[in-house]
Amino acid sequence: MKAFDTENSVWSRFSPEQRGQMEAYSVHYRQFLDTARTERLANKEIIRQAENAGFHPLADFTSLKAGDKVYWDQKGKSVILAVIGSAPIEKGLKIVGSHIDCPRLDVKAMPVVEKNKIVYFKTHYYGGLLKYQWVCLPLSLVGVVYKADGSRVDVSIGEDPGDPVLFINDLLPHLGKDQAAKKLSEAISGEMLMPLAGTNGEGEKTKPAILTLLKEKYGIEEEDFTSAELEIIPAVKSRDVGLDRSMIMSHGHDDRVCSYANLAAILDAAPGEKTQVALFADKEEIGSVGNTGVQSSYFPDFIAELLSLQGHDQEIWLRRTLRNSEVLSADVCAAFDPVFADAYEEQNSAKLGYGICLCKYTGARGKAGSNDANAEFMAKIRRIFNEKEVPWQVGELGKVDQGGGGTIAYIMADWGCDVVDCGVAMHSMHAPLEIVAKADAYSGYLAYKAFFESK
Repeated sequence: MKAFDTENSVWSRFSPEQRGQMEAYSVHYRQFLDTARTERLANKEIIRQAENAGFHPLADFTSLKAGDKVYWDQKGKSVILAVIGSAPIEKGLKIVGSHIDCPRLDVKAMPVVEKNKIVYFKTHYYGGLLKYQWVCLPLSLVGVVYKADGSRVDVSIGEDPGDPVLFINDLLPHLGKDQAAKKLSEAISGEMLMPLAGTNGEGEKTKPAILTLLKEKYGIEEEDFTSAELEIIPAVKSRDVGLDRSMIMSHGHDDRVCSYANLAAILDAAPGEKTQVALFADKEEIGSVGNTGVQSSYFPDFIAELLSLQGHDQEIWLRRTLRNSEVLSADVCAAFDPVFADAYEEQNSAKLGYGICLCKYTGARGKAGSNDANAEFMAKIRRIFNEKEVPWQVGELGKVDQGGGGTIAYIMADWGCDVVDCGVAMHSMHAPLEIVAKADAYSGYLAYKAFFESK
């Protein structure tokens, strides 16, 4: 099979056997999507699958040998898996780095508000979403609450078929003259993203009744919201799309389509000479900040712990290891959408259904904020994909000066690693529901597995 082919889709290049493998992979990916609905739930599911495959917490080890499988759980919201190779760790790592957070609405610290006997939850949007897309959707409330005594309460409302859902109103078109005159970005403001929580109450007030319901079901008080992480996400599970079922619709493809491929690849890859590392990061959508984002020290700390277990405690060993490492930044890219053709430069845009996408650079304007991958490393990745017949293509994020975006690639390049962006192309990125092609999702798995197994 020709790996790089701009004229023929992956599906048309696949054999019947490969198409069957793609469909089977898509079933497992959809199961992951419907389970890993938040970064905390994704973290939990990744660790569950890793433990079933023989991975153990790094803290369980006093030394390391080839074939050992270890993981690091960072605050319950980021996780690292590693399979120790036969070569010394300082010779470099094979790293695939994806992220498990995605755009959503976060519930504020004091969220419950009553207006005209209608109770709402106040929210603050997370990531680069389009606010107008979040109205008139069924929504779930999912997350954790930590009470004053330190006990944890898991909250899930809207995920089960019999659950009620939340809902954000929009203005009826009959009264929408002033709203229609506004710019699209201003028609719905951030403070208007308030899901309906209830209308039934005794006497003059409704809010106490809603707080009572929360206390009866979860044992939480209003003050407990101040130590909570509650997310508003679409109450819609994944679905096949198209009469041919060639695509998948879901919340969170960015970046769980790459994260699942990363997970499946490291679980299935044959152990190699170099240590294989799968990173599942948090906070990418807001700049990789905080102690669960890649800008913090936890990833280098993890590598330092591996080195320490092999008897290397000096910082130079960590620097040498990172400098010798290779990274695929596994994040999604924009696929050309003919409905919005004016935003793209078609010849240099990825296409839906044509394989995993290599992006030499991202950024904005004159490549600002970009990792611009070295040509030598691009050539090596091309060679790996071609030899293993991994369907791949190249792309960039739209027309020059049209906008832009970034990934974790530039952060990992700051450590001295060779890095290139390598992710699944998609439509409707950052929308409440996004679209990927099954062929591209499966190509991502093939790509990351081939990279892990390469020399």
